Amino acid sequence: MNIVFMGTPLYAAMILESLLKKHTLKALVCQPDKKAGRDMHLKMPATKELLLQRDLGIPIFQPEVLDEGFLETLKQIDFDVIVVAAFGKILPKSILELAPCVNLHASILPKFRGASPIQESILENERFFGVTLMQMEEGLDSGDILGFRILKNRGQNARELFGELSEAAAKLTLDYLEKWKEIVPLKQSNADTSYCKKIKKEMGMVDFSEAKSLYLKALAYEGWPEIFLQSGLKLKKVFLNENESANKAGEILEILEDKILVGCLRGSVWIQALQAPSKKMVNAYEYLQGRRLKKGDILE
Repeated sequence: MNIVFMGTPLYAAMILESLLKKHTLKALVCQPDKKAGRDMHLKMPATKELLLQRDLGIPIFQPEVLDEGFLETLKQIDFDVIVVAAFGKILPKSILELAPCVNLHASILPKFRGASPIQESILENERFFGVTLMQMEEGLDSGDILGFRILKNRGQNARELFGELSEAAAKLTLDYLEKWKEIVPLKQSNADTSYCKKIKKEMGMVDFSEAKSLYLKALAYEGWPEIFLQSGLKLKKVFLNENESANKAGEILEILEDKILVGCLRGSVWIQALQAPSKKMVNAYEYLQGRRLKKGDILE
């Protein structure tokens, strides 16, 4: 099929790569290049980088707004379907009416509509994760469902889950494009709807009140924004020990050469590495040695 693909991050790039093997990509639409990193150099979207590396000569569009001018550009392209994956903008009705539009959303809809479904699924400790292919409409992730792919929760962090769901989404897209004439859309049940917001840096701030909550945040915010204490100290490689004991918040309960056990008001967690503001990450044992902290002291 002739496809216009709309997607921006690595999640979308992995789906795009699978489409290139079996279908004809007529154009890529992605977000504009943005400044990133400490040096604030311009960084191109992962989807754009993929196409430029392949040197396929496929048109790449990076509109600031999806206005009439961009609509006219799309009308000049001969395509059968628009495939959308983490594009980053809501498509206006004028584009949705051009051709069938399908979207790959990284949750089992109608749960976790919105901007951060992977992180929210981890925070809620869902038994299963998944990706949904749906028909696009003007509402937020509310279109009829065309297919699912489901994964079991095995304690994946966000980085790992992004990779697994990208692979699942790629397979789901290819299945749909092969069988689209046979698929009967399924309406979403609004009774089970929930929403999630865009991740902000401050969401990564944690305390030692409950071990399980801290552990789930460590999984959900792996990569960015990560988890950190009010002091700015980042907690790295965190594992749940148990969620029943009563302790002083932040009390160092045990010190081993490869990890430390820290108490929460409820439960305790193992921490393998720590990173002070503007410093390199170090082994948790080394950090305690450098700060002269010992068993019974408070990590803060």
